[in-house]
Amino acid sequence: MTAENRTTEASSRIRARQREFVIGYVLVGIGAAMFSSKAILVKIAYAEAADAAMLLALRMLFALPVFAAIGIAALLRRRAEAKPMPDTKTVAAAILSGFIGYYLAAILDFEALTYITAQLERLVLFSYPLFVMILGAFFFGKPMTLSGTIGAIITYGGLALVFQRGLEIGGYGSAIGTLLVLAAALSFAIYQLLARGFIAKMGSILFTSVAMAAASLASILHYWALSGSFAFPVSAEFIGIAAVLAFFATVLPSFLVNAGLARIGPQATAMISTLSPLITIILAVEILGEPFTLLDALGTVLVIAGVGYYTWTDMRAQRMVTGE
Repeated sequence: MTAENRTTEASSRIRARQREFVIGYVLVGIGAAMFSSKAILVKIAYAEAADAAMLLALRMLFALPVFAAIGIAALLRRRAEAKPMPDTKTVAAAILSGFIGYYLAAILDFEALTYITAQLERLVLFSYPLFVMILGAFFFGKPMTLSGTIGAIITYGGLALVFQRGLEIGGYGSAIGTLLVLAAALSFAIYQLLARGFIAKMGSILFTSVAMAAASLASILHYWALSGSFAFPVSAEFIGIAAVLAFFATVLPSFLVNAGLARIGPQATAMISTLSPLITIILAVEILGEPFTLLDALGTVLVIAGVGYYTWTDMRAQRMVTGE
């Protein structure tokens, strides 16, 4: 191979990698925007006084057949392409990841929304990249960086401002709701740390199908354990909201974000997801009529700035290490 051919081949690889990054950013951006509607739809559904377990179970009941069908199709495709099938240990780990990252995080998040505004919920949940940093330092041997510490201080300073405002409106209920969302953010951070390795082994589509199917079953069984039946005594309108929540705020964004995560990594995924709280705030003000004060605005800016600063510096550091 001549030097000219090698240069052309290298340029083609670079362009292909750049295309993958662009696609990844677009996928995560769309997924984050769709996820942003979740809190709004949940708040609308709660107007019927349905509990969190019922709404989550109905949401996952609609989503489960889709995840199962896509998962089976992904397995058949792997077999047709003579790719190795995932071993039992990997599948079990994917199931556990889905249980932690989607079922546990979702039930905590849905319960939190019975206490706090959609705006506060989204901002607190948005702090999960800092939990990724902290857990990575303690359990995965990753260093705690100065930029991460600064980002955490800025972010949680902003959350303190918004939380103070929440206390004035909702009293101790805001404290309970905030703690529940923090627990949900912690669960999702654990999922983020585990997911990428399994995505590499199984592919994003198959992994997402297995993880989300497991979370769906857990959510449905949770409701059955509490109510003693699989009946859903709600209106047709409520069922319609649950269906929209399942497809447009669960199924589609789950595949989009995981497909983007496989291309650009967790740090860049978190960076693009800064769109999410902004969209939620706009929807909460316009659709739900939630108040948005100057203190809320300042807190929001600090939260987004803190997480954005951390993820941006982390991305720069990784590029320096890899030479990209």
